[in-house]
Amino acid sequence: MASEITYAEVKFKNESKSEPPAAPKEKTSAHQGNPGFPKQLLVSLLILLLLVAIAFLIAFIIFFQRYSLLLKEKKKPIEVSYNKVRCEKMNSTVKVNTQEEQNFITRNLEGSSAYYVGLSDPEGKNQWQWVDGSPYNESTTFWRPGEPSHRDEQCVMINSVRGSWGWNDAHCDAHQRSICEMKKVYF
Repeated sequence: MASEITYAEVKFKNESKSEPPAAPKEKTSAHQGNPGFPKQLLVSLLILLLLVAIAFLIAFIIFFQRYSLLLKEKKKPIEVSYNKVRCEKMNSTVKVNTQEEQNFITRNLEGSSAYYVGLSDPEGKNQWQWVDGSPYNESTTFWRPGEPSHRDEQCVMINSVRGSWGWNDAHCDAHQRSICEMKKVYF
């Protein structure tokens, strides 16, 4: 059995008898694009990459400067006077407010030693203050004649010279004994 192929022409009632529309003509001209476009894109990307690298470099420099300042602060020794460290464990370095306190303290001291008391001039401006922050009464002082004598001596020691006890300004880092004041403890 052989099969036949049959073709039929179909026409519609509303169809006009004109020529079928022609396909649009293809443009045959050469492409007129921007030949420098890939170069511009490459240059723009390189500039962007350079700006990002500069921003990271600046951020790194700022971070390094701040970090190095932190390291310097960590390495810087904390300046704490010798007598403060010794007396902090017990409460505070002694304050001498009256002649009776001065006499009581000196009766119990060795005459051959010097002892820190809790009076200091932290800024070296002759503005003395007690370590607990209480006011310093200039009328109740036991300075030796001519003392305080040096602005760079910012701590006070009590010492005996020929059997007479008195105050002397001294450097805070000298290794001397300290007189510490304790709170009364009740058991």
